Amino acid sequence: MELISSAERNQLFEHFDRDAFHLELRDDYSVPGEEGPFEDWLDGRVSDDSFMLPWTELMKRVTDSGKTVRRVRVITEPHSPYIKWEHATTKVNEEAGESIRWLPRHQLPEGLNFPVNGNDWWLFDDKLLAVGHFDAAGRVLGSEVIEDPAIVAECIRVRDHLWSIATPTVKYKP
Repeated sequence: MELISSAERNQLFEHFDRDAFHLELRDDYSVPGEEGPFEDWLDGRVSDDSFMLPWTELMKRVTDSGKTVRRVRVITEPHSPYIKWEHATTKVNEEAGESIRWLPRHQLPEGLNFPVNGNDWWLFDDKLLAVGHFDAAGRVLGSEVIEDPAIVAECIRVRDHLWSIATPTVKYKP
């Protein structure tokens, strides 16, 4: 399996036409560059959101051009410290134009099987997937690009169902 880097995956945002969707299934992400701000938050210190600038600038550029960027975060309750922090910082993503919804894991439909081995994924324009792969410690290894129509169709089905039952951030209270 060939993986592309996070930077290469982010380049996909420069080339999609209308919709990008992210399904998040992890309760913790070990993302380089977030450790400092996350530790500050855990210690009760307020840090600025400058670590998010490359992402939020990209999202603003994409959404200002009329494209949509959406996420469903499937999370465990009670929340991990990381999910609490992620909820606290979601306003920054939404101010950049993303639309984010939350779905507690215990509210998942019975019998739901997640495609691509239960990994997180980005779906671009209902035709291209960037499937996230992680090591045992939760660090991002890269993304696998998949264009197989059957796999993409299954992800579309899961996306549409989860989006319809997930709760928008403004209504979701941890």
